[in-house]
Amino acid sequence: MLATTFAIPAAAESKTVTDARSDHRAAQEAIDAVVEGGVPGVVAEAQQGRNTWFGRAGTADLNTGAPRRAEDRYRVGSITKTFIATVALQLEAEGKLSLDDTVDHWLPGLVRGNGHDGTHITLRQILNHTSGIYSYTEDEGFKRREFSTDFLRHRYDTWTPRQIVELAMTHRPDFAPGDRWQYSDTNYILAGMVIQKATGHTYAHEIERRILRPLHMDSTTLPGTESHMPRPSGRAYSKLTGNLGGPGEPGSVTYDVTGLNPSLAGAAGEIVSTSRDLNRFYRALLSGKLLKPRQLKEMTTTVPVGAGTNVSYGLGLMKLKSACGDLWGHSGGIQGSVSNSLVTANGEHALSINFNGDWGGSWDRIVEAEFCGK
Repeated sequence: MLATTFAIPAAAESKTVTDARSDHRAAQEAIDAVVEGGVPGVVAEAQQGRNTWFGRAGTADLNTGAPRRAEDRYRVGSITKTFIATVALQLEAEGKLSLDDTVDHWLPGLVRGNGHDGTHITLRQILNHTSGIYSYTEDEGFKRREFSTDFLRHRYDTWTPRQIVELAMTHRPDFAPGDRWQYSDTNYILAGMVIQKATGHTYAHEIERRILRPLHMDSTTLPGTESHMPRPSGRAYSKLTGNLGGPGEPGSVTYDVTGLNPSLAGAAGEIVSTSRDLNRFYRALLSGKLLKPRQLKEMTTTVPVGAGTNVSYGLGLMKLKSACGDLWGHSGGIQGSVSNSLVTANGEHALSINFNGDWGGSWDRIVEAEFCGK
């Protein structure tokens, strides 16, 4: 659901990443270090051309000690947003909507109250997080219910998109539309609702029809309200500190949070997938197999996310200016699962990573080892 931040040092000068990795020892050592730092288990899979590499460390299950496997599925959180934005851009190419349409045009009266006004917010602004709409995941009551130990009582509760938006509307907007950038999960709940209004089908139906089936992403699902993870899969763990991705104090209790109703994330983060499927998706996207050139240019037109960062944001897609070239993708976190998927600009080289604990750990070294070879 929530995105986490890329933090690899930016290069003074961008260059294309093309080097083939014949030796993945550095990447494996970086994965081992994450587990040594306290994350239960890590999986990473890289694809470059016809070559595939899989790395793992730690365990998929703290009770049995079973290893993590390449075929295991996991919750990808906000990586879902790239799928939503891809469908929206396909609909734009078909003339079924415009990025300059207002939110109110599609969802009359929904974004209103406490300073929010959907008549002045465009679809482009919700897709690139410049809408100013308050993120429902920042609401203190929501955080207490979903990210603290209260989660154990509420993990199977169902949230509707309308409930989520109405919760966000109880707060003031973060800024006037277009003034700046700030990540808001509410934006993508709205984008999912717009897709349904424009097509007559759920966003899940459209993602399955337009992306998953054509790309044969057979291990990727949109579970809706289904709480059980599809097999094969491991377990997912959280410290339930009250904030997703909290550090987790040494000795604090580790909770198994594998089963949950993903409607709390919905179009902002419900997808379940594998590293292999995610690599297939991002490679197809950046190589132009899912979007026409004009729509791909729209998606990769970015806005800055703040001073002192090497990340900018397009439409459901992050751009990372790394020490070894520009990388595109998205990160995501949901209870018990933190993921990151990155690909080179030509779609040739991709890497997807998952931690099955939502505290601590950094993928920076893994990414640098894979794409920079060090």
